[in-house]
Amino acid sequence: MANRLAHETSPYLLQHADNPVDWWPWSPEAFAEARRRDVPVLLSVGYSSCHWCHVMAGESFEDLTTAKYMNAHFVSVKVDREERPDVDAVYMEAVQAATGQGGWPMTVFLTPDAEPFYFGTYFPPAPRHGMASFPQVLEGVSAAWTDRREEVAEVGARIVGELAGRSLAHGGDGVPGEEEATQALLGLTREYDAGHGGFGGAPKFPPSMVVEFLLRHHARTGSEGALQMAAHTCEAMARGGIYDQLGGGFARYSVDREWVVPHFEKMLYDNALLCRTYAHLWRSTGSDLARRVALETADFLVRELRTPEGGFASALDADSDDGSGKHAEGAFYVWTPEQLREVLGDADAAFAGQYYGVTEDGTFEEGASVLQLPLGEGLVDAERVESVRTRLLAAREERPRPGRDDKVVAAWNGLAIAALAETGAYFDRPDLVERATEAADLLVRVHLDDSARLARTSKDGRTGANAGVLEDYGDVAEGFLALAAVTGEGAWLEFAGFLLDIVLDKFVAESGGALFDTADDAEQLIRRPQDPMDNATPSGWTAAAGALLSYAAHTGSEAHRNAAEGALGVVKALGPRAPRFIGWGLAVAEALLDGPREIAVVGPAGDERTAELHRTALLATAPGAVVAAGVPGGAPGGASGEVPGGDEFPLLTGRPLVDGAAAAYVCRRFVCSAPTTEVSELKNELNVFE
Repeated sequence: MANRLAHETSPYLLQHADNPVDWWPWSPEAFAEARRRDVPVLLSVGYSSCHWCHVMAGESFEDLTTAKYMNAHFVSVKVDREERPDVDAVYMEAVQAATGQGGWPMTVFLTPDAEPFYFGTYFPPAPRHGMASFPQVLEGVSAAWTDRREEVAEVGARIVGELAGRSLAHGGDGVPGEEEATQALLGLTREYDAGHGGFGGAPKFPPSMVVEFLLRHHARTGSEGALQMAAHTCEAMARGGIYDQLGGGFARYSVDREWVVPHFEKMLYDNALLCRTYAHLWRSTGSDLARRVALETADFLVRELRTPEGGFASALDADSDDGSGKHAEGAFYVWTPEQLREVLGDADAAFAGQYYGVTEDGTFEEGASVLQLPLGEGLVDAERVESVRTRLLAAREERPRPGRDDKVVAAWNGLAIAALAETGAYFDRPDLVERATEAADLLVRVHLDDSARLARTSKDGRTGANAGVLEDYGDVAEGFLALAAVTGEGAWLEFAGFLLDIVLDKFVAESGGALFDTADDAEQLIRRPQDPMDNATPSGWTAAAGALLSYAAHTGSEAHRNAAEGALGVVKALGPRAPRFIGWGLAVAEALLDGPREIAVVGPAGDERTAELHRTALLATAPGAVVAAGVPGGAPGGASGEVPGGDEFPLLTGRPLVDGAAAAYVCRRFVCSAPTTEVSELKNELNVFE
């Protein structure tokens, strides 16, 4: 026997390829081996930037005695939750149902028929804080398997039966309306942290999808309370330690409610979502802070996460070498007063300490501080701040860097494409639009097969073995639709249509309305997962609903509109009760309540007026508004000089120039206003105040 992970594409699995544990990847062969040997399966699920996954690996999976016991009594299966979100979701649901909590690393013991019968997360190498040690757990499970097999089988069968009974109907009758949106806003107001921004207590996660709902609700209704919660939360995060004050980009979450000390891993999905959120906040308010953070986060994505193939890597680790050969969380990011003095000299170090909140006692561990902006960005010497920031960033670049998970996840790249395309368009950064286009090209070339089926991951330009799940289809379609709106290239609308046709064919329940997270021809697990609730990213259910709604607005497709409305039934049911956890669904519901609006911009190739009308259309805050730009009749040309039109964008059909000049057409719910050739008129119609 030998460890079988050396040929996997997942960086997380490769981290375990040299363990003395005889790991198997998730495969039918692993379960066949467990049946042959008549032993349980030990399923260990984690991901490459997970701090406690590294800890448990070092303590247990690299320990020869522990590994020897695992090899003798179990078939051990290692899963990267980012490659197999379906496996993770099914067994995490079981862990949470059995223990009331979940997290990673996740440790589950299964029968050879994949039925779970004992659960946990991190287990220490010795008994600690009332927790059994990992060796004790292994011995206990092995004894139960040997001596109480009937009981084990009964537990496994019961859990599988309970999970199977959890399939969701569409969740409610009809689509969410004004009442549900108002109740959701009230619910968020009750859970809002008025002192520090965000929702709930510690640990506190960036509520990207909820902020998007709040911005859309404000745009549609004028609710000042919604805008205030969105703006205050975004400012608090941007001033806190969760935001990298030197290099841009956000850490995963804050361990405290004040946003001071983060869990330092940086994820592609968080930064893509937050980049877009801050860009939309700027679009709604003109906030200089929002503009700065959107651009710095976009630059972080390109600088730190872009792969040689043009996609975006999944994550940066929380841990790195602290300079002494020891790995420590946050080592790359934190500073002591002495370290400031070494880089800046006494005077500038004192200034930087006050500006960034670096104290003698420290705000983190061992006297180190996480950089923040505790005093805000009031009257300061901007040149001195920039000089200090530049020197500290240069010094930090000399530190050992955190590890990077280089796999390209389709869904998260879809989120990044949408963020970079829109940020580039808003702030006249065509380079960001180019990076978005290159990532989209990679997804089409590497992840999309001839029948428009998506692969979940790739690495080094090599397609991974795992099928795309619903969030991949929804988020990639969302990215392609945003790219189509920004570039005026109708091919991206067409690609989005291919993906959404797969959603209609393979992911929608027969009864209509409900969506599943895996295709109907995907590998069959102990249950077919479906979850409409957001986690760190929009749920696949609501991501698909949003993309279906936008595509229907572009094309007039009744089938896509009906599927979007059916999927939103769950938001009608859950939005008022759990608004923090279905924020993207609420944001899509706002688009439905507003129409969404359809904006078509037609104009001659390379024409300045066309470009201005197009940009104004993109700056519309109307929830979910869709934008098509090109020349009338489908000849090449348009706002950028390279824009196909007409036949690729149905919204441009039958939309002529007005007196030979570029024009914008705005329609909503089958009613169109008169076309305008004036940018000022379009701004007034779309409430664009820039």
